[in-house]
Amino acid sequence: MSAMLVLASASPRRRELLRNAGIHFEVQPANIPEESRPGENAKDLAERLAREKAQAVATHRLHDFVLGADTIVVVDGQILGKPSDVADAARMLRLLSGRNHHVITGVCLVVNGRPQVASESTLVTVSKITEKEIADYIATGEPMDKAGAYAIQGIASRWIPRIEGDYSNVVGLPVALVFGMLKSAAFEFQ
Repeated sequence: MSAMLVLASASPRRRELLRNAGIHFEVQPANIPEESRPGENAKDLAERLAREKAQAVATHRLHDFVLGADTIVVVDGQILGKPSDVADAARMLRLLSGRNHHVITGVCLVVNGRPQVASESTLVTVSKITEKEIADYIATGEPMDKAGAYAIQGIASRWIPRIEGDYSNVVGLPVALVFGMLKSAAFEFQ
């Protein structure tokens, strides 16, 4: 039996991105705390969390390819994770309104106990968003489980006139990077 790709994430967006790319996989979420360490920059945080997720699942899936990922939004050096509540979501959207920010996704592929870690960064431009638009958007519930409190593939697409880099990275998984990592690790695509 050939090795499976195991996605160490419960994210429906990551599942959809892999499915759309024709990559077969199973899902086994890793439940690890997603907290930053003092002085940890966004890239290091995203890569560390991706590695911890992948390694947590890989201990039970020794003969499979295990993929972990973590997406972080950064504006002016400030890391924006998932909003803790409605007020936090509004704060994040106000911060992003009318400016550029980076979306960084760390990925880790564990094969035979060895982690390979990489990350992708995409520059995202957000138009001005009014207070009413912020309130109406939060009322939809869409921003509540997303880094930076928005989904580029959803309603928030109306405020994003430009990105520089990988679109799938902003959704939650840099598919081309992951595909390259799988190929170099000799993953057998079905």
